[in-house]
Amino acid sequence: MKYKRVLLKLSGESLMGEKDQGIDPVKLNHYVTEISSLVAQDVEVAIVIGGGNIFRGLQSSSNGFDRVSGDYMGMLATIINSIALQSALKHAGMNVSLLSGLGIPSVCELMSGKAAIDLLVKKNVVIIGGGTGNPFFTTDTAGALRAIEISADVLLKGTRVDGVYSANPETDKNAVRFENITFRDAYDKGLAIMDLTAFTLCEENKMPVIVFDMNTPGNLLRICKGEPCGTLIHN
Repeated sequence: MKYKRVLLKLSGESLMGEKDQGIDPVKLNHYVTEISSLVAQDVEVAIVIGGGNIFRGLQSSSNGFDRVSGDYMGMLATIINSIALQSALKHAGMNVSLLSGLGIPSVCELMSGKAAIDLLVKKNVVIIGGGTGNPFFTTDTAGALRAIEISADVLLKGTRVDGVYSANPETDKNAVRFENITFRDAYDKGLAIMDLTAFTLCEENKMPVIVFDMNTPGNLLRICKGEPCGTLIHN
């Protein structure tokens, strides 16, 4: 395996599948299958998942909530998704631990890099919910932070497209896909890969990022084997 320890970042919206909100069991089971393929190859897997299928903090102000309250509601939404994924992975026979940037003792332990690494070494899948534990930060930033904290080999950003394009491939038929690109070039081109805080964290800490299509069966394992898949962003 090229990558032995990975941080998988999933969006909450992806869990909706064909639904308008909430969690689609079909999509959840697909993710379980993909993750189990890595566990079977002894890849250490940590996961950060968003909460946009339940609540989006950034949109809270238009719904009558202040930004701080909205962001905390969004963090709690990530906990709901994390618990759902934890339950599904356990049902599939995997050892799974849930950590959180927010203190919720009856549900999960508080996140720390040491705790997460200890669990990964013991072959536990580690789900890290609660964002960074602070308002004003996205789950992309949480994913970057956690990848660095656990000394991951790579941050894998699962999306519904097969990489990074010069424009939105869903609306621009002339959009060109990059096989690899540097952080600096991506910034200069104004490519919307992740928020700027997350992007800067990865660049400054030399954390490579691979953006790939999570919906295609087998992609996750192909990446960890070192096969060309998605777009690699690097220093």
